[in-house]
Amino acid sequence: MEYTKITSAILAEIKNAIGDENVFVDEESLANYAHDETEDLKYFPEVVVKPKDTASVSALLKICNDNHVPVTPRGGGTGLSGAALPIFGGVLLSMERFKAIIDIDTENLQATVEPGVITEEFMNAVAEKGLLYPVDPSSKGSCFIGGNVAHGSGGPRVVKYGTIREYILNLEVVLANGDVIWTGANTLKYASGYNLTQLMIGSEGTLAVVTKIVTKLIPRTSLSVLMLGSFSTNEQACGAVSAIFRAGVTPSALEFMERKGVEWVIKYDDIKFDLKDDVNAFLMIEFDGDDLDVIFKDCEKVNLVLEEFGCTDVLFADT
Repeated sequence: MEYTKITSAILAEIKNAIGDENVFVDEESLANYAHDETEDLKYFPEVVVKPKDTASVSALLKICNDNHVPVTPRGGGTGLSGAALPIFGGVLLSMERFKAIIDIDTENLQATVEPGVITEEFMNAVAEKGLLYPVDPSSKGSCFIGGNVAHGSGGPRVVKYGTIREYILNLEVVLANGDVIWTGANTLKYASGYNLTQLMIGSEGTLAVVTKIVTKLIPRTSLSVLMLGSFSTNEQACGAVSAIFRAGVTPSALEFMERKGVEWVIKYDDIKFDLKDDVNAFLMIEFDGDDLDVIFKDCEKVNLVLEEFGCTDVLFADT
């Protein structure tokens, strides 16, 4: 497809619709938004736009659609798959100003948030109300929840709680022509028509721009125990993973770590850890619940499994 370069007339139309203060064409802004965390790739946009509301996103997309100008939506810029790279130039649409937690509904166990909310901040906000949003990608301290939706994010807790697909009830999205729609309903059961919500999840901004997110929440457990198993080989550690589930226990989180990753953490985060010479792999295993006796029984079962796969040491977290 042939795209149109942004002319002075198109730029003026964008500024008139979005507000001059929300449109950036200076070299520094273009350079800052020419990359994410994907290797060392850079693609410069022609314009960076930072709208504050759905109406502005709608107006922008309508202008760009009418003029065949490419638009690349961007969240926190923490992605590793290049989804936020404006490879065709055009408009870089940053959602960083959509950062409101609109509502946490404790009675119906759901929340409504904007896509620019940092994931960990949202998790902490619902935790203060005794609830849990269990989707915790490794970049949760800096990534946006909108980016999590766009990428179908998970994290180490997927083994028990599932991916983000299990926690998105409804989305407000802006289509390429500027139309604004809701993809579903704020209910657990919604069987009418196509499942547009699930279609949007993982689409990386190629189908629409997400402007509001309705999430499902669950009650927060009161206790958790974290254990770390050490192995001589990666194969031993990976072999133990399936065996843990076959033993009839389901951890709340499970993460495999290579020795090199632990070495980097020790080096760059200045963490004190006795990394033995014969250890080359780790399994970090978490159990949560409300009964400590049940949790420790599961830990005992897992410990037996780890021993079968040559685990050399098991540590329990103090905090």
